[in-house]
Amino acid sequence: MGWLWAIIVGFVLGLLAKAVLPGKQHSPLWLTTIFGMLGAIAGNAIAQGLGVAETRGIDWSRHAFQLVAAIIIVFLGDMAYMAVWGNKRKQRA
Repeated sequence: MGWLWAIIVGFVLGLLAKAVLPGKQHSPLWLTTIFGMLGAIAGNAIAQGLGVAETRGIDWSRHAFQLVAAIIIVFLGDMAYMAVWGNKRKQRA
């Protein structure tokens, strides 16, 4: 059941990251979900390193780290996606 939650959280974080970033992101939805999952993993690692991964109630700081990491990963991942696939798409059109 853990993999299902990872996909759901990755999907939500990826969409939130795309909504926060200005302009159009060209990466497909499945790749955005993977970027969101990587953001969740990175955010958890940062929160664990700072000692705020487990708190009473809702772990707002951990969620904030996850979202910031997802924004950075979606931004960098979309740049990489366009560097690799962007020119090929333009040539086809």
